[in-house]
Amino acid sequence: MDFNERVYAAIRKIPAGKVATYGDIAVLVGSPRSARQVGRALHFNPRPIENPCHRVVFADGSLASAFAFGGEEVQKSLLEAEGVEVDEGFKVNLAKYRWDGR
Repeated sequence: MDFNERVYAAIRKIPAGKVATYGDIAVLVGSPRSARQVGRALHFNPRPIENPCHRVVFADGSLASAFAFGGEEVQKSLLEAEGVEVDEGFKVNLAKYRWDGR
């Protein structure tokens, strides 16, 4: 399985109502220094409904202003529809919503 497919498999495990960081996903796919490559894989996600890339955020909880499927407003609405609170600065409280990887 190539890197991108490993990324997509990992993000499919993130449950609705939770988020993971790009770095979290890099660790899960066995390439802990590849957070940027995770972002690139998600930017070119061929199946955004099946591969819920909206559940991946930056290390500080920020949403992606260049979210590939409509920007941070769209990412915010997708997360809020799953019960994740996003503040006015487009950040998620990682202490509350971060997925533990299990």
